[in-house]
Amino acid sequence: MLSVSTAGPQSLQDPVSVNVGGEVYVTTLDTLTRCRDSMLGAMFTGQIPLLKDRHGNFFIDRDGRVFRYVLNYLRSNSLDLPEGFAELPLLKREADFFQIRPLLEEIQRRESGLAPGGPSGRGAMLNVDTESHVRTLHFNLKRGPDNYELCSCSVHVHTATVFCTARVFVDLLCSRFAYRGQEGTAAPRPRDGSRNYLHLEWAPCPQELPRDQHQKHGFRELHGEAGTELSDLRAFMEELLRVALAEGFRVDSVFPDSSDILNCRSLRFVRY
Repeated sequence: MLSVSTAGPQSLQDPVSVNVGGEVYVTTLDTLTRCRDSMLGAMFTGQIPLLKDRHGNFFIDRDGRVFRYVLNYLRSNSLDLPEGFAELPLLKREADFFQIRPLLEEIQRRESGLAPGGPSGRGAMLNVDTESHVRTLHFNLKRGPDNYELCSCSVHVHTATVFCTARVFVDLLCSRFAYRGQEGTAAPRPRDGSRNYLHLEWAPCPQELPRDQHQKHGFRELHGEAGTELSDLRAFMEELLRVALAEGFRVDSVFPDSSDILNCRSLRFVRY
């Protein structure tokens, strides 16, 4: 026997009992209304009438087993799923029904493998090797009509070779970095034949070198996500660390000096 009730903050007292598809959960009004603009928030702020079962529990006719993950997300703002969880599509459907947008976005990230625990994200290893060398460039600098001066300058060329067992992370890096050169702006691409490898090569334009000469010789600059130029390997490492740590990686080894991570030549991350 079900009865109709309009649940509002003034008519509810903690704890609140909710029967979801036969599974009874006991929680607080604050947890249920954590996302006020969600369907669940509307149910428990009196905007949508709710049913009650014969025991007085609020009744929602949805999947009761996966609702525990919805409820725990609202409690902790963290999506904690057991090892080998195989019902992500069902959880996504429930999050969509309850219109809990942050949870839905987190599930979508896991589906794409871009978050820890995603199908391609668990147990990943990331390795980065860097190198720099200096090229001496000779060029003609126009001083006036029919007046050219032979000039020279040093160009620092940087390379970074990235390998990751999670291909989606390599794709993510390609979207975060951008080359700028003679042909405009372009995203880096994984190495031919393997989406697990990404090879980057760039050379900042020295102040004494005209930009057209820089581009004429095929040099390209490298920019990070915010559009800032990565002028050296230290700036590249800072950007890489920011992205890798945000995706759940942790530093495993640094070479040659473990105390100077930003100036290292080789860096390895792991994600469990």
